[in-house]
Formats: sequence, structure tokens, C-alpha cells
Amino acid sequence: MRKEQTHEALFLILSKTREIEISKEIIKIMDVKIATSWKEKIAPEFEKDYFKDLVAFIKEEYQTQKIYPAGKNIFNAFEKCSFEDTKVVILGQDPYHGAGQANGLSFSVSDGIPSPPSLVNIFKEIASDLGKPIPKSGNLERWAGQGVLLLNAILTVRAGQAASHHNKGWEKFTDAVIQTIAAEKEGIVFLLWGKYAQEKGSKIDRQKHCVLTARHPSPMAANAGGWFGCKHFSQANAYLSSRGKNEIDW
Repeated sequence: MRKEQTHEALFLILSKTREIEISKEIIKIMDVKIATSWKEKIAPEFEKDYFKDLVAFIKEEYQTQKIYPAGKNIFNAFEKCSFEDTKVVILGQDPYHGAGQANGLSFSVSDGIPSPPSLVNIFKEIASDLGKPIPKSGNLERWAGQGVLLLNAILTVRAGQAASHHNKGWEKFTDAVIQTIAAEKEGIVFLLWGKYAQEKGSKIDRQKHCVLTARHPSPMAANAGGWFGCKHFSQANAYLSSRGKNEIDW
């Protein structure tokens, strides 16, 4: 066998081996805790080339770097809020990159972890808007359980490096999630805070859904005006109520 043929055969073997390994990783992903209804909706994305590349990248990152959230929580948003129960979508950018903060739900932290500044400002707006006391815990699973999909555009991040997994494939995946919700459901409230979220949600049909926009609740943006006083939480509930849906206990 000529050297060129040997190299080509070796390349094909290595490529096939990589494909098998990635397929196994995708099977693992499909077996993690994701609401059954979501598995049915997003399974086609798992077979696309970009997602296979993403899986290979994420696997390497978890093996060589400190990555948040914990692997078991990457798809936590889809486990805590099923497709059929989703009635509000809050879109974040990427997970918190501080130790112990990210739990797979946008803006949320686990019990016992201090609320980050953006979440503090969210709670302040709720207090002003609805007269509710600021909660002791920043764990937003209680929202997810009521039909609030807490979705980050990017589902993983390196410790201490914001947006470090930008343009690795997560954005395509979450674009597909948003498009599926917008196309297959009606009367969803989309809360888009900040330019990034608003651009990502720019194709949502405003006649079919309620889209509320405001400045991002991060201190720099919020203190510049356009966050405090947005009253998104009362507006969301009013819209849900008008469509015969239960309001969210924010």
C-alpha cells in the first residue's frame, strides 16, 4: 500500500473513531435529565455537525479546565421547565463564572450562594413592581416550576472567563430552541434584557407573543436607566392572566 493510501486509511479510521466517540457523548447528553417533551423537540439538533463539534469541544473543556455549571446541570433549564409548561422565557447570555454560582438556570444561583448583582437588581425591581419582599435565596427553580424557562444563550463557561464558550455552537442550539418555542406555541412572554438578548430574540413574532424589552439588570446598565421601573413582572402576569393562564408567583 502506498504511503498516501496508508495516510488516507489512517485518517478515515481516526475520523470514524472520533465520530463513534462523539456519538456516544451525544447519547449521554440525550440520557441526562431533560424533560421528555424537550428531548422530542431538540433531538434533531443533536445530529447536526455543529452540535457534534460542540460536544467534542465541551468534552475536552471539562477534562482540562474548570467549567461551570457542573456537567449534570448543563441542561437544567430543560429539566426544570418542560416544553408544554413553558409560558415565560427569560434569556440570559452565559452562566455565572464564579465558584459555585451557576446552576444551569439563567440568572439563578443555588441555595446558600449570595445573589449576584444582576439578580439583586431583578429582585429589587420585583419588590418595586409587585411589592414582594426580596427573597433570601437566589435559587430560581421556583420560577422554573411555574413555567419560566430560564435559558442562557451559552450553556457553559470557563471559571473566571466570561463568554469563554462564545461561538462554539451553543448559540445555534439555543437559537433553535427559541425558534421552536416561537413557532409551535402561542402567547409566550419573552423577557429580553439587554442588547444581546434583544438581538437574539429579534425574529420572534410580536403579534403571536408578548415580547418585553429593557436594559440589562447588571449594575452598570441598570444604573444608567432603563431597568428599574420597567415593570416587566406585573406586565407578564397581566398578559398571562388575559390569556387565561396562571400568573407567576415571582
